[in-house]
Amino acid sequence: QVHLVESGGGLVQAGGSLRLSCAASGRTFSRYAMGWFRQAPGKEREFLAVVNWSGGAKYYADSVKGRFTISRDNAENTSYLQMDSLKPEDTAVYYCAASNRNGTPWRGNDYDYWGQGTQVTVSS
Repeated sequence: QVHLVESGGGLVQAGGSLRLSCAASGRTFSRYAMGWFRQAPGKEREFLAVVNWSGGAKYYADSVKGRFTISRDNAENTSYLQMDSLKPEDTAVYYCAASNRNGTPWRGNDYDYWGQGTQVTVSS
Protein backbone atom coordinates (compact mmCIF):
# COMPACT_ATOMS: atom_id res chain seq x y z
CA GLN A 1 0.00 0.00 0.00
CA VAL A 2 1.25 3.46 -0.92
CA HIS A 3 -0.30 6.70 0.28
CA LEU A 4 0.49 9.76 -1.83
CA VAL A 5 0.13 13.41 -0.86
CA GLU A 6 0.73 16.24 -3.31
CA SER A 7 1.75 19.77 -2.34
CA GLY A 8 3.10 22.90 -3.96
CA GLY A 9 0.13 23.99 -6.00
CA GLY A 10 -1.16 27.55 -6.02
CA LEU A 11 -1.73 30.67 -8.09
CA VAL A 12 1.00 31.87 -10.41
CA GLN A 13 1.20 34.34 -13.28
CA ALA A 14 1.79 33.18 -16.83
CA GLY A 15 5.47 32.62 -17.44
CA GLY A 16 6.09 31.73 -13.82
CA SER A 17 7.17 28.49 -12.17
CA LEU A 18 5.94 26.07 -9.54
CA ARG A 19 7.39 22.90 -8.11
CA LEU A 20 4.97 20.19 -7.08
CA SER A 21 5.94 17.54 -4.57
CA CYS A 22 4.46 14.11 -4.02
CA ALA A 23 5.29 12.55 -0.68
CA ALA A 24 4.78 8.81 -0.42
CA SER A 25 4.32 6.64 2.62
CA GLY A 26 5.65 3.13 2.92
CA ARG A 27 9.03 1.52 2.49
CA THR A 28 8.51 0.36 -1.09
CA PHE A 29 8.49 3.72 -2.83
CA SER A 30 11.54 2.87 -4.92
CA ARG A 31 9.71 -0.09 -6.50
CA TYR A 32 7.20 2.16 -8.22
CA ALA A 33 7.29 4.28 -11.32
CA MET A 34 5.93 7.72 -10.44
CA GLY A 35 3.74 9.69 -12.78
CA TRP A 36 2.05 13.07 -12.87
CA PHE A 37 -1.34 13.76 -14.43
CA ARG A 38 -3.72 16.69 -14.49
CA GLN A 39 -7.39 17.29 -15.04
CA ALA A 40 -8.94 20.60 -16.01
CA PRO A 41 -12.66 21.32 -15.56
CA GLY A 42 -14.69 19.64 -18.25
CA LYS A 43 -11.68 17.80 -19.66
CA GLU A 44 -10.35 14.29 -19.41
CA ARG A 45 -7.40 13.39 -17.24
CA GLU A 46 -4.14 14.07 -19.07
CA PHE A 47 -0.82 12.30 -18.65
CA LEU A 48 2.12 14.67 -18.13
CA ALA A 49 5.27 12.85 -17.14
CA VAL A 50 6.65 9.67 -15.60
CA VAL A 51 9.93 8.61 -14.03
CA ASN A 52 10.92 4.99 -13.57
CA TRP A 53 11.86 3.43 -10.25
CA SER A 54 15.52 4.46 -10.38
CA GLY A 55 15.08 7.90 -11.91
CA GLY A 56 17.08 6.83 -14.92
CA ALA A 57 14.24 6.89 -17.42
CA LYS A 58 11.72 9.65 -17.99
CA TYR A 59 8.94 10.23 -20.46
CA TYR A 60 6.93 13.39 -21.12
CA ALA A 61 3.77 14.33 -22.92
CA ASP A 62 4.38 16.62 -25.88
CA SER A 63 2.27 19.32 -24.23
CA VAL A 64 4.80 19.78 -21.42
CA LYS A 65 8.07 18.59 -22.92
CA GLY A 66 10.75 21.22 -22.45
CA ARG A 67 8.76 23.08 -19.79
CA PHE A 68 8.17 20.46 -17.09
CA THR A 69 10.79 18.27 -15.41
CA ILE A 70 10.01 15.18 -13.37
CA SER A 71 12.38 13.81 -10.75
CA ARG A 72 12.41 11.63 -7.66
CA ASP A 73 14.35 11.21 -4.47
CA ASN A 74 14.04 7.63 -3.26
CA ALA A 75 15.79 8.44 0.01
CA GLU A 76 13.06 11.00 0.76
CA ASN A 77 10.17 8.96 -0.75
CA THR A 78 9.26 11.97 -2.85
CA SER A 79 8.59 12.72 -6.48
CA TYR A 80 8.74 16.21 -7.96
CA LEU A 81 7.33 18.05 -10.95
CA GLN A 82 9.13 21.28 -11.77
CA MET A 83 6.90 23.41 -13.96
CA ASP A 84 8.37 26.37 -15.83
CA SER A 85 7.01 28.78 -18.42
CA LEU A 86 3.51 28.15 -17.16
CA LYS A 87 0.56 29.06 -19.34
CA PRO A 88 -3.09 29.71 -18.46
CA GLU A 89 -3.99 26.43 -20.17
CA ASP A 90 -1.90 24.62 -17.55
CA THR A 91 -4.59 25.44 -15.01
CA ALA A 92 -5.87 22.16 -13.57
CA VAL A 93 -5.81 19.83 -10.60
CA TYR A 94 -2.51 17.98 -10.64
CA TYR A 95 -2.21 14.40 -9.41
CA CYS A 96 0.73 12.15 -8.73
CA ALA A 97 0.39 8.41 -9.06
CA ALA A 98 2.43 5.25 -8.46
CA SER A 99 2.65 2.31 -10.84
CA ASN A 100 3.91 -1.23 -10.33
CA ARG A 101 4.59 -1.57 -14.06
CA ASN A 102 8.11 -1.69 -15.42
CA GLY A 103 9.53 1.18 -17.42
CA THR A 104 7.65 4.43 -17.89
CA PRO A 105 3.91 3.76 -18.08
CA TRP A 106 1.74 6.59 -19.37
CA ARG A 107 -1.79 5.20 -19.23
CA GLY A 108 -3.83 6.10 -16.21
CA ASN A 109 -5.05 2.52 -15.93
CA ASP A 110 -1.46 1.38 -15.38
CA TYR A 111 -1.31 3.22 -12.07
CA ASP A 112 -2.18 1.60 -8.77
CA TYR A 113 -2.21 4.49 -6.31
CA TRP A 114 -3.25 8.14 -6.64
CA GLY A 115 -2.90 11.25 -4.56
CA GLN A 116 -5.76 13.60 -3.75
CA GLY A 117 -4.57 16.31 -6.13
CA THR A 118 -3.35 19.88 -5.82
CA GLN A 119 -4.80 22.88 -7.65
CA VAL A 120 -2.61 24.89 -10.00
CA THR A 121 -4.01 28.13 -11.38
CA VAL A 122 -2.12 30.19 -13.95
CA SER A 123 -3.36 33.72 -14.49
CA SER A 124 -2.89 35.59 -17.75
